[in-house]
Amino acid sequence: MKQENITYGSDKELVAGVLGGDSQAFAQIIRQTEGLVAQMVYTMAGPSAERKDLVQDIYMKAYQNLPGFRFHAKLSTWVGQIAYHTCLHYLKRKKLYYPDEFPEEEVAIGELSANEIFLFDKELSGILQSAIARLPPLYQTLVSLFHQEELSYQEIREITGLPEGTVKNYLFRARKALRQDLLKRYDKNEL
Repeated sequence: MKQENITYGSDKELVAGVLGGDSQAFAQIIRQTEGLVAQMVYTMAGPSAERKDLVQDIYMKAYQNLPGFRFHAKLSTWVGQIAYHTCLHYLKRKKLYYPDEFPEEEVAIGELSANEIFLFDKELSGILQSAIARLPPLYQTLVSLFHQEELSYQEIREITGLPEGTVKNYLFRARKALRQDLLKRYDKNEL
């Protein structure tokens, strides 16, 4: 007998489906959150061979803790929070760099014209992605969540557990570090 695929509309229906034993409901949770989880694992763990293990660990924790989910946030935010803390624990266990402070040097940067941005968009995107990859893992994650996943400060706060002011501060520092790195590596006329 073929199992019918059910698509759940709300987080409450989805959680009820999982708790009721529907494996397809948990598969839907994975499909809805896999981009966010993959982005966080990649940015925080980098090109580690342990990325697949981290993803499995994240979803195992989500499945085991789902009965305790209280709908104070979106389900995707809750899974993102599990991903963040699992990756953070991984970084601490591996004793990888975890920033508390970043050098606070002021650097002025010139504005690019719209034509320059349009003409060199792909090249600039590659340069920017390389610069982001050189940031400490926490900064990479925050930049990714805010600029690529387009999460709000509030959602990032819920995921990371960091105060909103700290999220804003770290994003400011990450952007400043990106500017410094890019200006150090490239003449601003090349960008």
